[in-house]
Amino acid sequence: MARTKAVRLSDIGEKLGVSTVTVSKALAGQKGMSEELRRKIKETAQEMGYVPNASRRGSTEKQSLRIGLLVAERYLDKYVSFYAHLQQLVAAEAAAKDCSTLLEGISYEKETGAVQPDIIRDGLCDGVILIGRVFTPYLDMLSGLNIPTIYLDFTDRTRYEDAVISDGFYGAYSLTNYLFSCGHREIGFVGTLLATSSITDRYLGYVRSLMEHDTEVRKEWVIPDRDRETGERDIERFFPLPKKLPTAFVCNNDMTAALLIKKLRARGVSVPDDISVVGYDNFIYPGVCDIGITTWEVDTREMAKRAVHNLLHKLRGENYRRGIVVVGGRLIKKESVITR
Repeated sequence: MARTKAVRLSDIGEKLGVSTVTVSKALAGQKGMSEELRRKIKETAQEMGYVPNASRRGSTEKQSLRIGLLVAERYLDKYVSFYAHLQQLVAAEAAAKDCSTLLEGISYEKETGAVQPDIIRDGLCDGVILIGRVFTPYLDMLSGLNIPTIYLDFTDRTRYEDAVISDGFYGAYSLTNYLFSCGHREIGFVGTLLATSSITDRYLGYVRSLMEHDTEVRKEWVIPDRDRETGERDIERFFPLPKKLPTAFVCNNDMTAALLIKKLRARGVSVPDDISVVGYDNFIYPGVCDIGITTWEVDTREMAKRAVHNLLHKLRGENYRRGIVVVGGRLIKKESVITR
């Protein structure tokens, strides 16, 4: 005999054209809607045979929820990526909260075609954490599904979804200040501007430091590292080195820093003897670079914790810090910088 599929909050919301959060609040007797809408939601839930998880498992237990994790496959390259690491931390944090997670990689075709994720289409999750920015049509599609969502490690200027990000502006600002304190006055930046919000934030932190040190941004020292649309990094296609090099570079992440070091060495330039290089994240696959890269360590565990915490509160209709949550970090000094 086939097992009857349990009715979820999102099923009720979809039928009535309201969000899962609204359904959750109505059934929990919380404020924020008209009595007419509350009555309609409760009647629909009863008609559809909705049974709260807490009722099935005992009224003293909190409702166990299912979290969908979405990440674009283009971020999951041949090395263990920063986003794969972040996804593992989110899954561990969710498990600690007695919640299940299901990961779906978004192929380039599904991303560009704005194809609905399988885990949402098949009703396998109650809410979603989207790890890393995806193309705008995909964000538009996701926003139209009325499923509670948290953006992790990016924001979008066209919509007001809750997000958790690292403090890229202050991190890059601090890294650039550190290079100035080491005697560097000619400092470049490596990262494709506007490719992601995090790269742009880090560039702006770099610019602020230059301004405070009465130093102009030199256009030829702002070097793209990837394709703006696909995110592909290639030291042959990108990383165009100018004839006159600065004495130091701020890179938007550690992998980019490692690729830059490789490109500089191919030109006969030694790091750090000739040029100092700093990265960001304090995350790189072992063996990619043979020297330690001075970097800004992102508190990925705290980012994962905040993302799960906010999504669960959002799903349960509880109070939480809405909007953008910015998580700090710290400077990690390694081998790629010398004092001039």
